[in-house]
Amino acid sequence: MASAQYRIESRDPLVGSLLPPTTFKQFYADPSLAVAVAVKSVADPTRQEVRVVHIPSGEIIFRTAVTGQAL
Repeated sequence: MASAQYRIESRDPLVGSLLPPTTFKQFYADPSLAVAVAVKSVADPTRQEVRVVHIPSGEIIFRTAVTGQAL
């Protein structure tokens, strides 16, 4: 089994039935699953930023585009 190397980050509160209560302590081995959970965890991805980060490198592999804000 692959080690968990991805985490979800956000400045905004995240809620969703797929998202565990320990959001920022949950790590994912599958980047696709991490992205899917991240997107399902924001009410409006055009107004709330959420990122999926590859932990070892710190690279952001996914980020919602927030209109009207510098990213």
